[in-house]
Amino acid sequence: MKSGRGSSPIRALSRRSLRGEPWYDSLTTLTAVAAVTKRIRFGTLVASPNIRHPVLMAKQVMTLDEISGGRLVLGIGAGAADGADTRVMGVADGVRRGDRFEEFVTLTDSLLRQSRTTFHGAYYQAVEADMVPGCVQRPRVPFALAASGPRGFRLAARFAETWVTIGDTGRPGERSEADGWEMLRRQVGQLTAACEQAGRDPKRIGRLVNVSRAVPDPYGSVERFVDVVGRCHELGFTEVVVNHPRRSGIFHGDPDMFAHAVRQALAVFGRGGS
Repeated sequence: MKSGRGSSPIRALSRRSLRGEPWYDSLTTLTAVAAVTKRIRFGTLVASPNIRHPVLMAKQVMTLDEISGGRLVLGIGAGAADGADTRVMGVADGVRRGDRFEEFVTLTDSLLRQSRTTFHGAYYQAVEADMVPGCVQRPRVPFALAASGPRGFRLAARFAETWVTIGDTGRPGERSEADGWEMLRRQVGQLTAACEQAGRDPKRIGRLVNVSRAVPDPYGSVERFVDVVGRCHELGFTEVVVNHPRRSGIFHGDPDMFAHAVRQALAVFGRGGS
């Protein structure tokens, strides 16, 4: 479920741009989605390790994979760089996000692959943590890892089935659109280099871009949306995500026009592409 109604478990509490408006927990919402659908795949975009413990997350993910019949993708990011995720809970952050992210991914990978895991890290502990019966999808639920720097790309090359990016991680509007596309091009190159260094075929990792952050106003018109999807396709992205347009405020756009634009993009690029 890749729309403006999903979020990571803790970002649901700290989405400052939608403060005071409906914004629901992701895994609970996705459980409801799993119960009323049969074919679509869905996932978090992306879950934050700022508060979640890998053992709890892995148990919830294993359960949801079972309920959905193996249709879940687990998206994980490093968590809010400004500490918003932790401040809303009254918890001091003060950790090295890269170190914690790597430990979170490493432990979650082990938990979802094994029936029992013991792990002693700098941030997380697991003592004979059972995951039975395990994931429907083998060897585990696929990971979609957000990465924008060298260390994140190395982690994605090791663990991810899909790489996730929003392009420029700065404030929206700080760079020109041309700079935004150039940033995406460089990131694709960094991912390719990291995969090759890890001995992994770069073509075997999916590439997902959220264009609501990567480029300005992807909802402007049908032609604009189709052009944006086309440029992502040319850069090698296999999935294009857009926050569902809202009638006003952030992610402003016409939902009816957006639905037509999506149909047009699918007609041009097909369901097997972007």
